[in-house]
Amino acid sequence: MNFKQKQIVITRNDYYKLSRLLNSEYTQAIGNKPYLTGLRSELEAAVIVDPEEISPDVVTMNSKVTLVDLDINEDETYVLVYPDQANIASGRLSILTPIGTAILGCKTGDVVSGNASRMQIKEIVFQPERARVPS
Repeated sequence: MNFKQKQIVITRNDYYKLSRLLNSEYTQAIGNKPYLTGLRSELEAAVIVDPEEISPDVVTMNSKVTLVDLDINEDETYVLVYPDQANIASGRLSILTPIGTAILGCKTGDVVSGNASRMQIKEIVFQPERARVPS
């Protein structure tokens, strides 16, 4: 599994909520998975900004994102959510999945990897901060 080796930009709200999630009993029970280590590393190196300062082309929590699977050239649309809201059948992708972790903080056009998939962020259909929806 490869994680992007660049610095991400996330909102202060997402940073605090994700930090609490990573320190929760829930993630402690999952164990030391590579994608959790990757998320921890990304949070440690992230540029943290106020929600109103985030660029509209950056994936934040609760963003609706269209990804292109570069291996099969098919679009997939997901909302990036916390684990308790996840339901892949209805397009709700958990931040604690390899692709969920990989897309956080990335921009439209970025290519990310998770598991065996290579995905390109085609479009951010909805970003709560751009729509001024409180988190």
